[in-house]
Amino acid sequence: MRFGPQDLILTRSGLRFAGRLLPCTVGRGGITTDKREGDGATPAGVHHITALLYRPDRMARPAWWALPIRPGDLWSDDPADPAYNHLVRAPYAPSHERLRRGDRLYDLVLLTDWNWPEAEPERGSAIFLHRWRRPGFQTEGCVAFAPHHLRWLVGQIGPGTRLVVPPAFAG
Repeated sequence: MRFGPQDLILTRSGLRFAGRLLPCTVGRGGITTDKREGDGATPAGVHHITALLYRPDRMARPAWWALPIRPGDLWSDDPADPAYNHLVRAPYAPSHERLRRGDRLYDLVLLTDWNWPEAEPERGSAIFLHRWRRPGFQTEGCVAFAPHHLRWLVGQIGPGTRLVVPPAFAG
């Protein structure tokens, strides 16, 4: 596989991009080549960045392509739901994750095309790049960064940027 200058390359030491190495955390289940809903793992592969979401009540629009997270925005994580692994709106009965959170974890979120737009049930949902809780704290499968590194990254990339998670790191 050939890598380009706009590729985000996950390494054992962090995320390599534009000559920098950004500390990051991945899923508590490590890296996997067989992603399943709820396994806490980060899927290996090449994932395209499809969208940028932000909290307009907490920050100015960070990039021209950023979309606001509105009250009632949710992400379906119910494998039986026809809208599985898609943005949905409250009120919403199937299992989901709230995007407009009380904490700052999702104030700025890069969405990937993992199992999207044609989601296969049980293959996993919501593989985002977002803020970490604290250094070293693992995610539920996403890739997480220090807030200032995430803001810098958002200013450097655009839709279609690739996140490369090498299968060599899978456990």
